[in-house]
Parts: sequence; C-alpha cells; structure tokens
Amino acid sequence: MPVPKFTQIKQFIVDKIRSGLWLENQRVPSENELAKQFTVSRMTARRALSELTDAGILTRSQGLGTFVASFKSQSSLLEIKNIANEVKERNGNYSCTVQVLESINAVAPIAIALGVEVDSVVYRSVIIHNENDSPLQVEERFVNPPLAKDYLQQDFTALTPHEYLSTVAPLTQARHTVEAITPNSEMCQWLNLYNEEPCLQVIRRTWSVNGIVSFARLISPGSKYRLGGQLTFKNNNKAHNA
Repeated sequence: MPVPKFTQIKQFIVDKIRSGLWLENQRVPSENELAKQFTVSRMTARRALSELTDAGILTRSQGLGTFVASFKSQSSLLEIKNIANEVKERNGNYSCTVQVLESINAVAPIAIALGVEVDSVVYRSVIIHNENDSPLQVEERFVNPPLAKDYLQQDFTALTPHEYLSTVAPLTQARHTVEAITPNSEMCQWLNLYNEEPCLQVIRRTWSVNGIVSFARLISPGSKYRLGGQLTFKNNNKAHNA
C-alpha cells in the first residue's frame, strides 16, 4: 500500500531534524515549496505541517513562516525532572520497586492517549519510587513500543523510565494535567497509606520527533509531594497602576 504524500512530507521533515541538518528555530520550507517539491496540493502540504505543529515538532508564526520547534522537555510551568535526582538533591536515599513490567493490548483510553490502534500492543510499567525507604510516588506508564523497543528489557532499579526514554526518544514536548484524587485500596497499599489520604495525580503525555512516546500517571501522597513552577515577566517599560 503506497505511503500517503502528507506522511512522506512529515517523514522528510522529521529526518532533516533528526539528522541535524535543520536546527532549532530554523525556518522550514513553506506550503508552496513543499507542494512543488512533492508534486501535491497546498492542502496536502498544509496537513503535514499542521500535524507536525500539533505534535510540537514545528511552530508556526503568522506572516513569518514555519520553524523547527525549540526542543525543551517541559510544558507550561512544570519542568520534567528525574525523580531520582529530586530525591538526591534533598540529600535523600533513592530506591524503587518494580511492581509491573509487561506488554498489554491497549484499551481505548490508552490507545487514544498514545495515538495507536485499539488492541495494539503497548508496554506498561508500574514502579514505586521511594525516598529513604518510604514510598514517595507510584508511576504507572504506558509506552509506544516502536519508539522504545527495548523498554521491557531495562533494569529500572538502576535507571528510571524517564532516564531511559530521554536517551532513546529525546522529548520534544510534554503535556500535563494535575488534580487531587482519593487513592483506591491498591494505591493505599503501594504508598503505605493507612487511610484515604488525598493524593496528587499528574497525568503526563510526552512526545519525541517521531510521535507520542508515553502516557503516565504519577500519584503521590499529598503530605509528601508538591509541584512548583516559576514565572518570569518581561519588563515592558510601561507604567501600571497598583
């Protein structure tokens, strides 16, 4: 079955970025240029650029053109950090317990989150991160196999999933949802909670230049974990009334 033209254009752009020929913030060919190069309509070229923009690989500026995105592993105010490093920065002792490491058939919500077909094979891990031998966070992660084919062979007591994925599929974009939840009995057991203490849940999806890499749920006791961020405001030299 022939590869659709818009897919060919997307792969062409991704290959240029991955090879280093096109650098961050570099302008990429316009819709007209791509349409002429691949002998397609402007609509087809626009679809390729739009899908790569939606994936965070490109950015588009009205009147200026389309550019290679700045590859930063963060979204909004939440910087993606390696939890092992966070613990060590506090002079704590990091350890973890791997509860689950398996391949499963993706049910609809997981398939949608990873951008794969329903019932296709994906990887799943459940890891309990500890600080000073006390459970700090449960990480349930679903991974897109083509982008991290050796995921199930990793020793996650020696390196975290974040460290491994950052190596094999460097992140270009992440999206987060944060909410307070009441943990179920399984979560209470994993986190050593003796009552239904409110927990902080972060839902995180991450992308590389080749697509969605993983979908993760990070759950921590409210008494042990917090998220922070920093806003930097540019001085526009205008007077403001208090």
